[in-house]
Amino acid sequence: MDEEIVGIDEVGRGCLFGPVFAGAVLLNKAASIVLLKEGLTDSKRLTPHKRAKLVPLIKSFSIDWSLGQASANEIDSLGIRLATEKSMLRAIHGLSEQPSLIMIDGILPLRHWSGDQITIAKGDSKLPAIAAASVLAKEARDDLMKRLAINFPGYGLDRHMGYGTSIHRTALSKYGPCKLHRKTFLRKIIPDDFSVQLNSHRSPYSRAENLLSTDG
Repeated sequence: MDEEIVGIDEVGRGCLFGPVFAGAVLLNKAASIVLLKEGLTDSKRLTPHKRAKLVPLIKSFSIDWSLGQASANEIDSLGIRLATEKSMLRAIHGLSEQPSLIMIDGILPLRHWSGDQITIAKGDSKLPAIAAASVLAKEARDDLMKRLAINFPGYGLDRHMGYGTSIHRTALSKYGPCKLHRKTFLRKIIPDDFSVQLNSHRSPYSRAENLLSTDG
């Protein structure tokens, strides 16, 4: 296998709010060794401080890197799998050169990708390039959630990053969803009347959607 490996991973697939992100990172063996010594591993196993410290190192030592995202609207209209695949394809297409082989975290293949690919279960804890992609995507998405928390007060986005925690569910019960919530994810969580409110009421937070068009 070529020593230069492109790793792909997604973040935010299971969230109730906002986009799903994907990272693509091209590493060689030397960069992988350096980053592993700096503590690189699956982003879920790292503290926020450690992830933030790794981001500039990954960007510096990687041969190339890119991020992609798919919006809540795309998730609702396409379904989470296809939307996730779109975020991955956008990350790959953001690389300066299109890779001949990609390594993807998980067991599902990336459809609509014409090149060779290998899926690796728990790849973010096994392959440095996938772990690096996981860290970049996680930090980028978390940063966006923290900024959107200012425009979407009351949901606690800076605390749970859009996941379906008890805090988030309580806020949804109290305030109902906003336009950046994934409506298809909320059907079993909130009453139908909130969907009516969402369709008939213009969100006071719509200016926050501008943030989504400038990231990734």
